[in-house]
Amino acid sequence: MSDKEAFTEHDWRRLLITLGENPDRPGLIETPARVTKAWKHWTSGYEQSPVEVLKVFEDGAEEYNELIVVRGIPVYSHCEHHLAPFFGKATVGYLPNGKIVGLSKLTRLVDIFSKRLQVQERMTMQIANALMEVLEPKAVGVVIKCRHLCMESRGIRAIGEETITSTLLGELQPNLALRTEFLAMARD
Repeated sequence: MSDKEAFTEHDWRRLLITLGENPDRPGLIETPARVTKAWKHWTSGYEQSPVEVLKVFEDGAEEYNELIVVRGIPVYSHCEHHLAPFFGKATVGYLPNGKIVGLSKLTRLVDIFSKRLQVQERMTMQIANALMEVLEPKAVGVVIKCRHLCMESRGIRAIGEETITSTLLGELQPNLALRTEFLAMARD
């Protein structure tokens, strides 16, 4: 979000008043400024380009023909339906086609898409599609497992349930052995 579009401290003060709070009481005086700063951080993915983050290397990948998988990538996002947090872990992998990316770039890619208002299903596809577009690998797989506070703290109150989404592109779709290998590597 740009500063022009971001909620201002005045907006957060109005929200506190609407909730029945006194924004001038000692515990809340600095809250509007802190919340403004927090939401700028939580939505900073809109200002980042996946293409710019994914630096591609050809050196070291010439003959490598096995899966490269990074597991346990932290996911912290907000549901676009309730603005409630959801969090968990992502696994991102690919089968190179003469090019690789720095391993930290896979974590940065997940971070970019998680710092946007999201639904987990779309985020899973966005990560996979960006990696496929930039790296042009033989295959890409993304598995994300998250807990959603919109389900845990309200409505059904399904505490501890996890939602698992996956996107498998390229050779991971028709090749059962490769798909099985990737999903085994993605499993806890």
